[in-house]
Amino acid sequence: MFAPEGWPFILGGAAFSTVAGLVWPRWMPLVAVGVVFTLFSLWFFRNPDRTPPSGEGIVVSPADGKVVYSGDAPPGRYTAAAGKRISVFMSPLDVHVNRAPVSGRVASVMYNPGKFHAANVEKASLLNEQNGVEIVTAGGRSVTYVQIAGWIARRIVCDVRAGDEVRVGQRVGMIRFGSRLDVFLPPDAQLRVAPGDRVRAGETVLGVLR
Repeated sequence: MFAPEGWPFILGGAAFSTVAGLVWPRWMPLVAVGVVFTLFSLWFFRNPDRTPPSGEGIVVSPADGKVVYSGDAPPGRYTAAAGKRISVFMSPLDVHVNRAPVSGRVASVMYNPGKFHAANVEKASLLNEQNGVEIVTAGGRSVTYVQIAGWIARRIVCDVRAGDEVRVGQRVGMIRFGSRLDVFLPPDAQLRVAPGDRVRAGETVLGVLR
């Protein structure tokens, strides 16, 4: 199963390989480049099924990757009060489909243009191009995830709008081709991950809302 955004890359790479092989049969390096690009696209745009865990107040990771920060967060662009933040770095080899961290109603979607620093450094959370989505749960708790572009990623895809109802683990977008996801939780949330942990979108519990 593949993310729909990937088909132009997958089909484009396959078409390039075919045409190169027919028109320039002696130029095998061109064919090889097309094949490698097609295989990379198949890998990058994979969209595996995920089953969210059950439990009261759980917040699951919206992205596959490695936790690069887990701790306190001051008031800022997406939260008026201090709280908790978990940052997940997605390398080009990780699944890049993003999933809703909780069930609820999308309260707002806020896009902010910016730079394209490497997504695994702390300043990316403040300076890079990003898209923040706030979800309010049935219990009135606010959870915000922020899609952040990296120095390779140049395209943020957001599939939800303000007013939409989402389910935990639901596909809500993606970023290509290397990026970061920040998740903002209320100050009383209990964090379940630490820097260096590997997480899976829609399955790994990042924290629990009390």
